[in-house]
Amino acid sequence: MSSTHEISGHRLALLRNGEEYFPHLLAAVHAARHSVYLEAYIFAADHSGRLLKDALKSAAARDVSVHVLLDAFGSANLPAAWLDEMRMLGAKVLWFRPELAWLRLRRRHLRRLHRKLVLVDEHIAFVGGINIIDDVPAQMDAPRLDYAVEVRGPVVAQIAHSMLKLWKLVSWTNFRRSGSRAGLFMRQEPTRREVVFLIRDNLRHRRDIEHAYLRAIGHAQHEIIIANAYFLPGRRFRRVLLHAARRGVKVLLLLQGKVEYRLQHYATLALYGELLQAGIEIHEYTRSFLHAKVAVVDGKWATVGSSNIDPFSLWLAREANLVVQDGGFAAALRDSLLQEMRQGARRVAESDWQRRNLLGRIVLRGSYALVRMLAGMTGYARKHDDI
Repeated sequence: MSSTHEISGHRLALLRNGEEYFPHLLAAVHAARHSVYLEAYIFAADHSGRLLKDALKSAAARDVSVHVLLDAFGSANLPAAWLDEMRMLGAKVLWFRPELAWLRLRRRHLRRLHRKLVLVDEHIAFVGGINIIDDVPAQMDAPRLDYAVEVRGPVVAQIAHSMLKLWKLVSWTNFRRSGSRAGLFMRQEPTRREVVFLIRDNLRHRRDIEHAYLRAIGHAQHEIIIANAYFLPGRRFRRVLLHAARRGVKVLLLLQGKVEYRLQHYATLALYGELLQAGIEIHEYTRSFLHAKVAVVDGKWATVGSSNIDPFSLWLAREANLVVQDGGFAAALRDSLLQEMRQGARRVAESDWQRRNLLGRIVLRGSYALVRMLAGMTGYARKHDDI
C-alpha cells in the first residue's frame, strides 16, 4: 500500500510497482485541466499502455495540452497507429534520437532517454523507474519490483523546467515547433534540501546523481541499502562502498537474481567476491525481475529514480532521480526493501561463492573484461578511468 509523507511543503506518495503507480498516474491524467507532459523510455502496446494512451487521448480531446516524448529505441515497437490516434486529437508526440545505428558503438548513439517523468497541470509530478508496461513480465508469476514517487510541492517547478527544456531541445532537433504553453516555462525556484530533483545529462549535470550517491555513502554511519537492477559501479563508487563496509557500516545490496541481459549479469557477478569479502550482504531478487533504482542511507536519506549504477546510466543516458532527506519517507522505503529481501530474494553466501569452479570464474571475469572494453570503445572509460 502506498504511503504519503508531508515534507517541507511537499506531499510525497511512495508507490511500489505498477499496481500502485498506474492508478495514481491515470487518475491524475484523467483529472488534468491544462497540461500533461510525459517522458518514457518504454511505452509498450499492452494493457497498461492502452489505458494510458486512452487517458492521454481523453485529455487531448478536452483541450488539455498533451506532450509525449519517447525514446526511439526503448519504445520502438509502439504501433504508429497509437501515435496517430493521439495526434489526431491534438496531442504532440516526439521521438528522442530516432536515428538508431545498430552496428555502431558510438557514444552519441547510446545516449538514450531513460527518464520516467510525468507532469500534470504544473503541480503534480511522477518520478521513478517504472516504464509504461504491464506490471507482470511474460512467463513470470509476480510483478517486477520497482518504485516511483508522486510529488506535489516546490520541487515540481524544477521538474517542469527540466521537462520543458528537453522538449524544446528535441523539438528544435527534429525541426518542429513545440507548440508548448509559454506559461509552463516557470522560473526554477531553489527548493529546500529535504527534497531535491537531480538529473543526468551530457552537459552541466553529467555526474550529479552519482555524486549524490557518493556523498551519502561517504557520510553513512550505520546502514546502506541499495536496490539496483543493473549494478556495475566504477572503481570510485566501489571504493567508497567498500570503505563504508570496512569502517563498520552495514551494507545490503538487493540485485538482479533473474538473468535478463547475460553479459551485464555475469559482469556484475564478477564483483561479488570483492564485495562479499568486505562484509557486504548481497541479496538476489528471484521472485520476478528487479527493476528498482532506489537506496536508503542511515534511515534518513533516500533516492528513487531511473538511474542504475552502471556505465549506461552514469555516463550516457538521460536520467532523473528524486533525493529525499526525511526519516518517515526513508523508513517506508527501507521497510519495503527489507520485506522484499525476506520474501522475494535469497542471500548469497560467501562460502558458496568461493566454491565456484575455475571455468565459472573465467566466464565472469571475461564478461567483466568485455564490458570494460565496450565502455572504453565509447570513450567514457578512458575519460573517467572509472570502471
